Amino acid sequence: MKKVQMLFLALMITSTLGTLVAQDKMALPKGVRGEILMTAADAEKKVTALVSAVPQEKFSWRPADGVRSVSELFLHIAGANYLIPTFAGGSKMPEGMDPKTYEQSTTDKAKILEIVKSSFASYRENLMKLKDEDLDKTAKVFGNEMTYRGIYVFSATHMHEHLGQAIAYARTNGVVPPWTEEQQARMKQPTKK
Repeated sequence: MKKVQMLFLALMITSTLGTLVAQDKMALPKGVRGEILMTAADAEKKVTALVSAVPQEKFSWRPADGVRSVSELFLHIAGANYLIPTFAGGSKMPEGMDPKTYEQSTTDKAKILEIVKSSFASYRENLMKLKDEDLDKTAKVFGNEMTYRGIYVFSATHMHEHLGQAIAYARTNGVVPPWTEEQQARMKQPTKK
């Protein structure tokens, strides 16, 4: 049983890394910027897949009063993709985007997908503009002194934190994450001899 579990884990890791490298059409810089971009690409692929997979009628669903809805969660991820890089010299927030009200700005699935994709593109552009030596610069972020590198590591961690939340929201609403379905389908395929 352990061998099967280890094989499954190895296949998942290999599949995810292969997909990330293949999907990323731009040449990743070496070093920490490339590693952060690869981590962000993983989050982007999965977040956009979930936005596409969750039915429109579930975008107003929330697990409890006072907790973000599905649409608010996806917009929170997008808003942070725009906001956090501004602390590291990134471009300003998009015109008219108020961080205090942005999460409630729409529940339209198509619009949210467009916003999420645009936010990840902005994130990539901001990180690619930096040079390696810029990563040692510091800035105040929510009252704490951080390096630019730390700001981008924090942002990538934030993406994955809320990706986990989005997975839980999706599964609670009967939606299997698309990459899980793909992995399960590959595991069921007969092996070639």
